[in-house]
Amino acid sequence: MYTRKLYYEDAYMRVFESKVLACEKAKNGWAVVLAATAFFPEEGGQEADKGVLGGVRVLDAREKDGVILHTTDGPLPVGRVVTGQIDWPDRFRKMQTHTGEHIVSGIIHRKYGFDNVGFHLGDDGCTVDVSGELTREQLDQVEREANEVVWRDAAVTARFPLACELARMEYRSKLELTHDVRIVTVEGVDQCACCAPHVSSTGQIGCIKLLDFMRHRGGVRVWMKAGPDALADYQGRYADTLKISGLLNTPQSDIAAGAEKLLAQRDELKREIAGLRRQEAERLAAALEPTAGDILLFVQSDEDGMRALVNAGMEKAGGVCAVFSGRERDWRFVMGSKQTDMRAFLREHGQELGAKGGGQSQMVSGRCQATRAELEAFFG
Repeated sequence: MYTRKLYYEDAYMRVFESKVLACEKAKNGWAVVLAATAFFPEEGGQEADKGVLGGVRVLDAREKDGVILHTTDGPLPVGRVVTGQIDWPDRFRKMQTHTGEHIVSGIIHRKYGFDNVGFHLGDDGCTVDVSGELTREQLDQVEREANEVVWRDAAVTARFPLACELARMEYRSKLELTHDVRIVTVEGVDQCACCAPHVSSTGQIGCIKLLDFMRHRGGVRVWMKAGPDALADYQGRYADTLKISGLLNTPQSDIAAGAEKLLAQRDELKREIAGLRRQEAERLAAALEPTAGDILLFVQSDEDGMRALVNAGMEKAGGVCAVFSGRERDWRFVMGSKQTDMRAFLREHGQELGAKGGGQSQMVSGRCQATRAELEAFFG
């Protein structure tokens, strides 16, 4: 059994008719085999087409040994000719993005000699794994050249060359292929072995945007979008820019400077608050009275201030000096003692106090989920 691949014959086919050859109950629906299909299966890093087949939804499609299995949400009668309808907006955006990826990968290969060693195209965009490291400036140049290819509307073709012709061709491929090799050519830019549908000319891509990148397995992983995905991304970022501009009361062109100014003010306030808290900790430490028992303090301070208080309290407490900062059932704590092994103390009483942490024999720190009343009762 072999499924005729209509998407090879016409990548723009949206509606087709075909005979149902098999239909069996599957784990996630029904597994349907057609004599021919325009549904592209998950392959080569691209997720499968979705749509409708004979009135039921196509949820997925996979190829095995030349047969394409369509996963549907309902059964179809074997022997009947049914109509299939591709989710065209989704298919076309994948065609746009995949062709855009060929352009980007081809330019990177030509300029820097790096290979595309990984690719994924799904509902959330596209990632491309490149075998060597690239800088932001280099990727910006790749993006400019890729969009110039879009603007000149270069032809895109796909064919299966004869073996003798294929042996003489230069083309990109992640795998060693020996037969039924389909070559997608972007005129003047790239030749690549690929099984997916593509647009017929680069102008249909609209635009290509390289969003971000990170080091990945000795190279880089690049996030990119094209066509309507790139437009939607820009619209979302523009909406965010408008909102940030309003929040900062700053023109859109100055939001970066406005954010830097706000962060500088925040850091200055943090320093002032930290200074005031240290002064308060010093005041509390000076006011501590010697006691044969425990000392319990509730403050609003950073850990350095809390440690300073505990160090002072350890000199005056016959038991444990415990300092807590935060709010009910979400405290940070520092506890210390010169008489008690605090690590053993935390192991013995940690569950009772809802406290977790660690440290040295004289001082421990961590977080605590008790109420203030529970802490006062315990240390009282």
